[in-house]
Amino acid sequence: MQTPYYLIDKSRLLPNLEKIAWLRDHSGAKALLALKCFASWGVFDFMSDYMDGTTSSSLYEVKLGREKFPGETHAYSVAWADHEIADVLANSDKVIFNSVGQLTRFAQASRDHTRGLRVNPGVSTSGFDLADPARPFSRLGEHDPAVIAPVLDQITGFMFHNNCENADFDRFDEMLTLIEQRFGHLIRQLTWVSLGGGIHFTGAGYPLDRLADRLKRFADQNGVQVYLEPGEAAITNSTTLEVTVLDTLFNGKNLAIVDSSIEAHMLDLLIYRESAKMLPDAGPEDWMICGKSCLAGDIFGEFKFPAPLRPGDRLSIQDAAGYTMVKKNWFNGVKMPAIAIRELDGTIRLQRDFGYDDFSAALS
Repeated sequence: MQTPYYLIDKSRLLPNLEKIAWLRDHSGAKALLALKCFASWGVFDFMSDYMDGTTSSSLYEVKLGREKFPGETHAYSVAWADHEIADVLANSDKVIFNSVGQLTRFAQASRDHTRGLRVNPGVSTSGFDLADPARPFSRLGEHDPAVIAPVLDQITGFMFHNNCENADFDRFDEMLTLIEQRFGHLIRQLTWVSLGGGIHFTGAGYPLDRLADRLKRFADQNGVQVYLEPGEAAITNSTTLEVTVLDTLFNGKNLAIVDSSIEAHMLDLLIYRESAKMLPDAGPEDWMICGKSCLAGDIFGEFKFPAPLRPGDRLSIQDAAGYTMVKKNWFNGVKMPAIAIRELDGTIRLQRDFGYDDFSAALS
């Protein structure tokens, strides 16, 4: 298959899904796929056997979840526009407003819908200010119980989203306790609570049994249905970006240029100044892997190889699903990677290719 392409491997996706299913069974929590992280619907039928539905960040994600993923469709956005709200309500089971202002503004339109409110507990696990929902002056949710209490009769649930790549159960437990202490008197008047995503519970060694027990106790003590919104946890390590070396140079370091670009195909590496993951990454040869765009800093990272790289060599960049495929773009007109799926029996099928007509249609 012609590179570049994203390769979603169901055999690597399955262990994550099995952990999600185990957690659902032992905690009573429901799991919704966070489409902001992963929206490649070619595997939604497979994932839906292990999850309860989707949650969104925009109208288009709401519609995609309703059309492609069986189960519940939760509609959240930082702000809904007047021209969107009818479609949002028509395509969702629950609508979650980011503020009391939005809830009030659309109170009449949504009066017959199940409604929730995002609440910002003021604590998070994000190591990046850019991604910290509890950063100073955050616009992400209401934070004052006194402001929330007067509208409690208009909603049936809360959404908290304050975890970010949190692999520390004790930290999760501590923050959930703070949520209960500050908002528990309000939570106990509701019927459901979403605890958002960002809990890295499918990672190796994570104490799933302790998490299941904590979620069950939270649900029982507060009388609510708990929802989780796994994104990365659902698809981590499931997907590679397959690329080919086009050229090599030496300028103080061995440089290899591939037929892809972090600016276009792995944008989070650029945003957070992180290195890609490569397998294999061992051997005596040190090489910097570079993208083909005109951006000087279009660098995947530096890796080790068993032999010198040459044009035509194929490389597999790991963990290329979460917040990666959803952010791909047409910068420099670099060909957008195709999407391929490896089935459980090992066969690979092309799900979607992208060509010039797609590039042309993106702008006018």
